[in-house]
Amino acid sequence: MSKVYFTKEITPESLVRMYEVLGVQLKGKIAVKMSTGESEHSNHLRPELIGQLLSRLNGTIVECCTAYGGSRQDVHSHWNEIHKRGFEKVAPVDIMDEFDEFDIPIENGFHLKKDIVGEHLKNYDSMLILSHFKGHVMGGFGGALKNIAIGIGSTHGKALIHSAGVTTDPEKCWQVGTKQDDFLESMADACKAVITYMHATKGSDSMLYISVANRLSVDCDCDGNPHEPEMGDLGIFASTDPVALDQACYDAVKNSKDPGKAALVERMDSRHAIRTVEAACEHGLGERTYELVEI
Repeated sequence: MSKVYFTKEITPESLVRMYEVLGVQLKGKIAVKMSTGESEHSNHLRPELIGQLLSRLNGTIVECCTAYGGSRQDVHSHWNEIHKRGFEKVAPVDIMDEFDEFDIPIENGFHLKKDIVGEHLKNYDSMLILSHFKGHVMGGFGGALKNIAIGIGSTHGKALIHSAGVTTDPEKCWQVGTKQDDFLESMADACKAVITYMHATKGSDSMLYISVANRLSVDCDCDGNPHEPEMGDLGIFASTDPVALDQACYDAVKNSKDPGKAALVERMDSRHAIRTVEAACEHGLGERTYELVEI
């Protein structure tokens, strides 16, 4: 049974502690995959929260461009947003698909035969998936699995996932009318591609996962004007298993006694959000059963 570590304390120090409690030291050149947010109003993790952890890892914040327009679809505007929010004050930043991309084949995917990711993924020896757990208008919630699938996908890769393999065109993908479960299963396919690639080329201990469940809006950090959170912060969750981690965060919202959880629960349930976790489990990427260890 996978272990998921949890603390109610959301501080720079507790974030470092949650990395250390996993008992695995990421090696070499370390990528820290996180969202830098669509605008200053987004609920993304702030530099002042993550700075100590980035320093501890000597890590590089990595991102890829979006597929939906907005402030981060082209490289120039994406860099402008990164500069505005001060991430370079705490760590180097790399837009992995700034110059090129590459395909990762997927065997026995639900819908995808390949994933398309930023070329610079090849440059890193290990990776921390540092996620902000919250709602999402399409996926129901965004956690570790979405951060891997959509987050590491290039613009063309994101289009491929959103269209369940129909197109890599970021304009045409929104016209496909993808079935909801097909989209969710395609995210699991993309997770399989990235995790398989990292384990095969960098080693089985090359990825770790931490999710911060604060500012629990129904909207993702890709929304420049998200709905104000209606429930209180939960804490920080960490695991070597991304499936167990997302399941634990989902369960924590569902089982919370906070009456403000209703909007987020509705957002998750109405989008059948748990299907991504189920599909990732079916791909053998982790287990949905877990032991929650409070720190």
